[in-house]
Amino acid sequence: MKFVLWLLVFISNIVFAQLPAQPIIKNGSCPSSYVSSGNYCVPNGDTSRFAIVKNGSCPSGYVSSGDYCLASSNSSRQAIQKQGSCPSGYVSSGEYCLSSK
Repeated sequence: MKFVLWLLVFISNIVFAQLPAQPIIKNGSCPSSYVSSGNYCVPNGDTSRFAIVKNGSCPSGYVSSGDYCLASSNSSRQAIQKQGSCPSGYVSSGEYCLSSK
């Protein structure tokens, strides 16, 4: 029984895992919950959300924060800047490509 409970917790952590916040190149003021560190904006605690540099409108599942787009929820898909066609496993969303998973 303990094994089944552990397995369910493990699987739910994978399925509902939030994109990890990570340092991003500084482009103006840092987004909400990030702080400046040299030429970078770095997450400031556990409440920081995944961020990307804003290029036009933010992709689906993201909200604007200054010159950046922040993942709006735990279910936001990973976004990357679009350069031509999106790679395999990604779908187009404006000027971005979103992971299809």
